Amino acid sequence: MDHNSVLGMMHHTPFDNIGLYEQPKPRFMFKMPRVVPDQKAKYESDELFRRLSREGEVRYTGHRDRPQEERVKRFLAACQEGHTEIAFSATGTNLQLVFNPLNQGYMSDQCDFEKEPGKVNIKSSFIMNGVCVRWRGYVDVERLDGVGALEFDEESAMREDALLRDQMERYTQRLREYEDNKPRYRLDRPEQEELRLASQHLGHHGHHGAVTSRCHGPPRGERRMT
Repeated sequence: MDHNSVLGMMHHTPFDNIGLYEQPKPRFMFKMPRVVPDQKAKYESDELFRRLSREGEVRYTGHRDRPQEERVKRFLAACQEGHTEIAFSATGTNLQLVFNPLNQGYMSDQCDFEKEPGKVNIKSSFIMNGVCVRWRGYVDVERLDGVGALEFDEESAMREDALLRDQMERYTQRLREYEDNKPRYRLDRPEQEELRLASQHLGHHGHHGAVTSRCHGPPRGERRMT
């Protein structure tokens, strides 16, 4: 491409390709909810949750190809930053734990090196399979193994259920508006698919009745230990 062509592209008039104005089409942008309608029921009935709710052996899974001494250093550094990786030995279930980083010294509200010498006690809230849970346990800082379990996070569940109710109400309103005005619109195939997914989920949600007050961990800056 010669120099004149490049200059011509740089000075291209932005109005050259303007077409006729078209009325904006409705966009549903259906986003799958992060939690299930009745989280506690799923937590209590799901076989995996039942197994993980019992205290069991865990191990640090990061940097398994490195020497033990280096893994210990990396584990400690990650804890100071507010994250680590563990797995339940019995089930092989891997978890990415995120918690409040250490401010000063060796203790935060979710990561405590001082409670038990040679161990770090960790609490981390997150959503797993549509259910708000909290991992609570400890890891030995030399062996990089320990003991922990999952528990239902009632406080986070209540926050997430409120968000879920609001999301479902907004989808219901937008679907109602579409039904009232659909002769005016001609949706593209992706928009039709979004509408179909929203309709299906609303039907599934309605089948469970009203959403109960349960679901997900707060943003990282808001996480607290209880």
